[in-house]
Amino acid sequence: MRFFMPLSLLACLLALLVLRGLATNEVFHDTRIAISVDKTTVPDYLLKGGPIIDARGSKNEHPVSYRIPDRTVVLSFDDGPSPQWTPKILDVLAAHHVRADFFVTGAMATRNPELIRKIVAGGNELGVHTFTHPDLVYQSHARITWELAQTQLALAGVAGVHSALFRPPYSSDASALDDWNYPVLKYVGSHGYVTAFIDADTDDWKRPGVDKIVQAAMPPRPGAGRLILLHDAGGDRAQTVTALGRIIDRLQGQGYRFTTISDALGASSAMTPVHGYQLWAGKGFIWASRVAVLTLPVLVGLLAAVGFLNFGRFALMIVLAPIHARRSRRLDAWGPPFTEPVTVLVPAYNERECIANTLNSLAASDYPIEVIVIDDGSTDGTADIVERMDLPFVRLIRKVNGGKSTALNTGIAAASYDIIVMMDGDTVFESTTVRELVQPFGDPAIGAVAGNAKVGNRESLIGAWQHIEYILGHNLDRRMYDVLNVIPTIPGAVGAFRREALQRVGGMSDDTLAEDTDITIAVLCDGWRIVYAERARAWTEAPASLQQLWSQRYRWSYGSMQAMWKHRRAVTSRGPAGRFGRLGLPLVVLFGVIAPLLAPMVDLFLLYGVLFGDASLTLASWGGFILLQGLLSWYAFRLDREKPMYLISLPLQQLVYRQLMYIVLLQSAITAMTGGRLRWQKLRRTGEVAAPVEARS
Repeated sequence: MRFFMPLSLLACLLALLVLRGLATNEVFHDTRIAISVDKTTVPDYLLKGGPIIDARGSKNEHPVSYRIPDRTVVLSFDDGPSPQWTPKILDVLAAHHVRADFFVTGAMATRNPELIRKIVAGGNELGVHTFTHPDLVYQSHARITWELAQTQLALAGVAGVHSALFRPPYSSDASALDDWNYPVLKYVGSHGYVTAFIDADTDDWKRPGVDKIVQAAMPPRPGAGRLILLHDAGGDRAQTVTALGRIIDRLQGQGYRFTTISDALGASSAMTPVHGYQLWAGKGFIWASRVAVLTLPVLVGLLAAVGFLNFGRFALMIVLAPIHARRSRRLDAWGPPFTEPVTVLVPAYNERECIANTLNSLAASDYPIEVIVIDDGSTDGTADIVERMDLPFVRLIRKVNGGKSTALNTGIAAASYDIIVMMDGDTVFESTTVRELVQPFGDPAIGAVAGNAKVGNRESLIGAWQHIEYILGHNLDRRMYDVLNVIPTIPGAVGAFRREALQRVGGMSDDTLAEDTDITIAVLCDGWRIVYAERARAWTEAPASLQQLWSQRYRWSYGSMQAMWKHRRAVTSRGPAGRFGRLGLPLVVLFGVIAPLLAPMVDLFLLYGVLFGDASLTLASWGGFILLQGLLSWYAFRLDREKPMYLISLPLQQLVYRQLMYIVLLQSAITAMTGGRLRWQKLRRTGEVAAPVEARS
């Protein structure tokens, strides 16, 4: 179920794109036109016969050819209906009391349902001209069947009818039948269709001039029956509209009657009413297609918003990250060196695999510290391991399980010093981490410092993806937010606070599942400055499986949303809280929630473009985005002094990992909007992470 709702939403959006593509004749569009001259399989009597061929049922092996009776004219219009030209043609027909046949495409019928109903109301006859107007010679039987059925579905939805008349796209008179399209005619006949070719092709689509159109429509001999081809869509049909009135006037003057194909052959109407499931299926298809067409501008707008947010974030990073990097290289950035002892809090719950590595790394610290391990009711012997290590600078506090925030508050109350460093029980510090982390406290305006959390188990593919995310998505973001003085989160793995700042905001809170984000925003809103110390590196064990990764990110996303909602009143506050509320909070919401929530638009349009649009242009655009992402990632790795070799997995990360994060965020948003509750989920640790030798040296 965790995948169902997010994936259903994405599937619905993709379905809307496809439906819109069908309605606009973009999906499955095929412009190939076959040219063949061989006629070895076509019976001679068909080549010399009339324009109407019946190859249904038993007639399939020996199709029957019909001519339009003498002194009879059938006007037929292809490729419509068009909202610009079909109404004008219908007006001309109505003014002359003439009926005609309209061979419509399913795509045009879907977009213009009111015109289909107007055609039928005028006593005219509908015929099927496929859904997307491909040359059926190149199509499989399955595609042909789909083209016919989808058009019938559209006709059922807009007019409540099906039609047994069919005209192949790019067709001419019966003499043009050849070895390629004759099998198509027989296959269509086996599905119950009568195929209507033509006697006269006016070539009006070429716009040769009104006189030439009129002349092409005239019979070769007086009184000969005529099935005339015109077009009511596909371009400028002004000449067609003008010529139509003149054709009718001239032929009526010669004693011709105008009627439909079915009436000319003395048959019942080719259109039959539909009821029940077929009718409602058609109506549902038309309704969904209309929604898709109307929704597209919204989806395009969301895609534009994603692009604006992503490129805006990139621009801010490119401008602000170098400023932070230059400042952090200054030895006197924070004033005189900070040398006072500090307290390190290590909340621990079932950390038997990691706690020894954590404490051993603190033992190697080059800065004066006291360490308080708060065992939060562990059941795996974590506290026993701490006692057996018997480190002189470590105090152990055992308490009943109450959650991380209560454990940290217990530690804060027991701390001996005014600067309090917080780290997770599965994190490993370098020997210089504490010293680098507390140097900014030389500035009395600074209330908290965020350290540089790094992925220790980065050798697996999942670990490499998280390594990229940490450096680009977390650390480069923190550089940007630092310069703007709106850092929203001090990572639980490595951060430091003034005791005074913590006390003024009431300590750690259990109101949210992201207590680190909650306390950071609270400290900012209280007027303290928060900075990012890039050289204060901590190595953490990232989730090693997709299941654990999902659990962790789900909690992070949901907890961050809780924290943002909790501090929403900062938007209307004055002073420091108002500054964060009107600058920091919108940035966090835009870049951390809205942009990722809308980001699937990029992938949906990518998929749509590859499958149904210009695949090369689509892939080139996506490749350009990945290149830009890669360059920014390379710069982030350079700032963090990391080897860029892991960026080789960036394209795959964009295709797999990023989508997983989208679904996590969607599920978190759905949980938040539906009022769901989420509990802490303990991740399984292996204790494999230690600070790299080169990092410790």
